Amino acid sequence: MPPPARAVAAIGDNAGFALPIRTRMNVHGIATQTIAAIGDDRVEIIDQTRLPHEFVRILLTSPADAAEAIAVMRVRGAPLIGATAAYGLALAAVTDAGDAALADAADLLAATRPTAVNLRWALERMLARLLPLPPAARRAAAWAEAAAIRAEDIAQNRAIGAHGLPLLAAIAERRPGPVNVLTHCNAGWLATVDWGTALAPVYAAAEAGIPVHVWVDETRPRNQGASLTAWELASHGIAHTVIADNAGGHLMRRGEVDLCIVGTDRVAANGDVANKIGTYLKALAAFDNGIPFHVAAPGPSIDFALADGSAIPIETRAGDEVSHILGRADDGRLLRVRLTPAASPAANPAFDVTPARLVTGLITERGLVAADTAALAALYPERQTR
Repeated sequence: MPPPARAVAAIGDNAGFALPIRTRMNVHGIATQTIAAIGDDRVEIIDQTRLPHEFVRILLTSPADAAEAIAVMRVRGAPLIGATAAYGLALAAVTDAGDAALADAADLLAATRPTAVNLRWALERMLARLLPLPPAARRAAAWAEAAAIRAEDIAQNRAIGAHGLPLLAAIAERRPGPVNVLTHCNAGWLATVDWGTALAPVYAAAEAGIPVHVWVDETRPRNQGASLTAWELASHGIAHTVIADNAGGHLMRRGEVDLCIVGTDRVAANGDVANKIGTYLKALAAFDNGIPFHVAAPGPSIDFALADGSAIPIETRAGDEVSHILGRADDGRLLRVRLTPAASPAANPAFDVTPARLVTGLITERGLVAADTAALAALYPERQTR
């Protein structure tokens, strides 16, 4: 997939990536984050459609740019989608901060990815901050609020790492050797501004000197595990092995998985979890083998408006994501090739819902919590409707 015709920066050039909160994630030893403002009229992102083969950055200069980046998954992961949407409204305020212009930009951005609740959350938060202000004051306020969302995401994910660390430490204390974590899709720092959700405890464990090894599901059809999780773990020096999606149950039965940690795009009020397609099958295998199955979920990913997961909208993406794949040929060329017969249709549901009964617990920025209505309500009392 070719990048949009906007500026790119080569690896090693971190210009514009201000780090208000200490970064931890590294690309070949260089502190790196996924999104940052450049002044008050541009936003720089990593184009994740080019990974793992090429590391490039592109500039977003309009809400349409931000919407395109979310829709085609140049940025992806619920927390990063939310941050990008916030900056998309800030970009809208550069040229027109009127009510109609902001509403139009919000509608454009909201239509890009239906499952990730952080998208709606960020847009609602931005509009609540901006609309009460006179139009002349909205541009500065928009950039400040987007920056606050960005900074909060970093802090939340670092806290998830701290709260998840004891899970790995307890396993390390019981026996020698690395702690074997299985994860699905990409819920590392590439899915957030920094640190990640499901991988934050892994990075925290590595920082604490705990040996850890990650089983990386390839995560067909977009291959976010093989392309993104493996790339960021390698860049950060974390031991890992890429496996076919169907290998996880086999490894669990053989005792080669100590715990599973995945991310989420939306958690219902009762603890049902929507995550990348294939997560439900891993939860079933973990349950059958008595392996803890944890979900890393920052507060903005919890949707208290939905009683259970049956109401979570499931995004359906284009069939060519299943029938085709992008890779690097042995001669160095990037090629998109067909995997299936030309006459065969392909279905592509992007997410599934894992029932709360299969979830050992949620790892949030406020601590570990059971995946049930009462526990979540007690942890986030300010978000309960009266």
